[in-house]
Amino acid sequence: MADLLNIKNDNNNYGDDAIVTLSPREHIRLRPGMYIGKLGDGTQSDDGIYVLIKEVVDNSIDEYIMGYGHRIDLTIEDRVVTVRDYGRGIPLQSLSAAVSRMNTGAKYEEGAFRKTVGLNGVGVKAVNMLSSEFTARSVRDGEAHTVVFRQGLEQSDHWESGVKEKDGTFISFRVDEEIFGEYAYNFEYVEQMVRNYTYLNLGLTFTFNGQTFVSKNGLLDLLNENMTEEPLYAPIHISDEDIEVAITHGTGYGENYYSFVNGQYTSQGGTHQAAFREFLAKTVKEFYHKDYDPSDIRTSIIAAISVKVSNPIFESQTKIKLGSKEVEEGVSMRTFVGDFLSKHLDDYLHKHPETAQILQKKIVENEKDRKAISGIQKKARETAKKVSLNNKKLRDCKIHRTDRNELAEESMIFITEGNSASGSITKSRDVRTQAVFSLRGKPLNCFGLTKKVVYENEEFNLLQAALNIEEDIDNLRYEKVVIATDADVDGMHIRLLITTFFLQFFPDVIRQGHLFILQTPLFRVRNKKVTRYCYSEEERLKALEECGANAEITRFKGLGEISPEEFREFIGEDMRLDKVRITKDDPIHELLEFYMGKNSFERQGFIIDNLRIEEDLVEEDLSLS
Repeated sequence: MADLLNIKNDNNNYGDDAIVTLSPREHIRLRPGMYIGKLGDGTQSDDGIYVLIKEVVDNSIDEYIMGYGHRIDLTIEDRVVTVRDYGRGIPLQSLSAAVSRMNTGAKYEEGAFRKTVGLNGVGVKAVNMLSSEFTARSVRDGEAHTVVFRQGLEQSDHWESGVKEKDGTFISFRVDEEIFGEYAYNFEYVEQMVRNYTYLNLGLTFTFNGQTFVSKNGLLDLLNENMTEEPLYAPIHISDEDIEVAITHGTGYGENYYSFVNGQYTSQGGTHQAAFREFLAKTVKEFYHKDYDPSDIRTSIIAAISVKVSNPIFESQTKIKLGSKEVEEGVSMRTFVGDFLSKHLDDYLHKHPETAQILQKKIVENEKDRKAISGIQKKARETAKKVSLNNKKLRDCKIHRTDRNELAEESMIFITEGNSASGSITKSRDVRTQAVFSLRGKPLNCFGLTKKVVYENEEFNLLQAALNIEEDIDNLRYEKVVIATDADVDGMHIRLLITTFFLQFFPDVIRQGHLFILQTPLFRVRNKKVTRYCYSEEERLKALEECGANAEITRFKGLGEISPEEFREFIGEDMRLDKVRITKDDPIHELLEFYMGKNSFERQGFIIDNLRIEEDLVEEDLSLS
C-alpha cells in the first residue's frame, strides 16, 4: 500500500500520518498505467496516447450502436485530438460531471446502453485528467454547453442558445507532456483503429483528417484488406444475431486472428476467441467425419470473429482481452459460439463443396507436414534438454511473460551474435526482466525450407526451446523478443536471417507485436562536460553543435565495442526499439523471395545500385578515425 501511494517515510515509522487518501484525479495522474496501460511515446500501437483516442471514440460508437448518429469525425492536428459525433449529445446539465466525475455515466443500466464497450464510467474522465487541455461541448435542440479543463480541473463553463449546429458531442484534448513526455502520433495506427471501427459498424461513416472510411461487408472487408497473401479459398463469411465470423486459410504457419467484442478490438483474444478456435476444429472434424488433429485444421488460418456481449468483463481497463464466460445471463460463451459454428459453418461447407475440398486438402497437407517432423521433434526435444541452455546459449531472467508478476510485461530476450556482443548485454542487463540468447555465427537462411529445419538446425531448435513457442504462441516466455546486432552490413544480414526465421515459421510472434529491433548508437560525441549518444547523422551534427568543434567523436562499429557501463543506458528506460510489423501492404513472400531467395542477378543489381551508400559510410568512418 505504501508503494501504491508513493509514500516515503525516512524514519521508517508507520503511523496515522502515513495514510493518505488520493482524489480520483490525483490517482489517475499518479498511476496512469492502471487506467490506460503503458504510457509510451507513440511508436507502438498500444501506447497510451492511442488508448486515450479510443476511450473518447468508444463513447461515440456507443451512440451509433444505440441508433443515433451515423457519422464520426476525428482530426489530429498539432497533437490536438478532436472527436465530433452527431448523436444525441450528452445531457447538457450533466456535461461537466460526465467528463470529470468518476463513476458517472448512463451505462450502468442495460436499458440505456446494451452491449456497448464503455460500461465503467472511467474512460473519458481519464482522458480529461491526463490532458493539459480538454474541452467538451454538447449540442441538443439548439442549446449548447461547453466546459474547459486543464489537467482535469475545470477552467470555464459556457452556455449558448439558438445555435444552428447539429446535435452531438464534441471532445478536444491535448495529451499532457508532464506525464507522457515527448510523444508523436503515428497516423497509420490511428487509421487502422478507424478501419476496425467501420468493419464492426456497417453504415457508419468515419472521417479521419478529412479521409472517409466506410465498410459495406464488415469482417469480410477486414480480411480482404489485411491479408498479406492470396487466400487458398474465398473467405467464408457468416453471421447471426450478435456474432459475425470470416474465415480463410493461407500458406504459412501459425494462426492469425482478429477478434472483437462490442466493437472493441481484443488484440489478446479472450474467451470468445478460445471458443472459436475450439469449435472451429470440432465443426470441421464433424463435417468431414474425420478425427483430424485441431492443429492441422487451424494451421495457416486467417480469421476474424466479432461478438456482442451484455455487461462484458475485460481483464483490464484497456479492454484488450475478454474474460466474460457468458454472452448474457444463462448463455455461456462456449455454447453460443459452438452452436453458431456447428450450424452456419456446417451449412456453408455443404453449400460450397469447392471450398470444402480446398480446405480438406490443406488440412491433409498440414497433417502430412506434422507427421513428417514428429520423429525429428522428439529427438530435438531431447537435444534441447541435454544442452545446458542456462550456461551455453541462454542467460535467462527471473521474471517471464507468463508469470503473475507486475513486471511480466517488461520481460524481454535479446538475440545476439558472438561472445563480445552477448557479453556486453549480459553484464548490463536487468537480471529480473532481461534475458540474453547468444547465436553462434550467422543463422541459416531458412526461406523456402519446411518447418522440420527448426528441429534439425541446432541454433533454431535451441532458440525455439528458449522462447517456448513450439506448441503454442501463448506460451511465449518473453513479452519482447529483441534482435540485437551490430549496426553494419553483417549485422543487417543477421537481422534479416532472424526475421526470416520468424516470418517463415512463427509469424504470430510478429503479428502479435512481440518482435523488435534494438537500435544502438552509431556515435558518441563528448567533451569534458557533456556526453551525447547519437543514433543518426542528424543527431551527430546536433551533438557537435552542443559540444563544440573540439569534441571527441567515436564511431561504434559493433556492440562489443560498447562498454557494459555504457550499454546499460541503451537497454534501460531510454531503450530504442523498432517493432517489426506485418501490414496489408507488405508482400511478405515477394520480399523474402527478393532479399533471401536465389535470384542472385536481381539482388546483385540492387546491391550495385545502392553501393554508393556503403562507400559514403566508409569514407565517413575514415574521416572520423
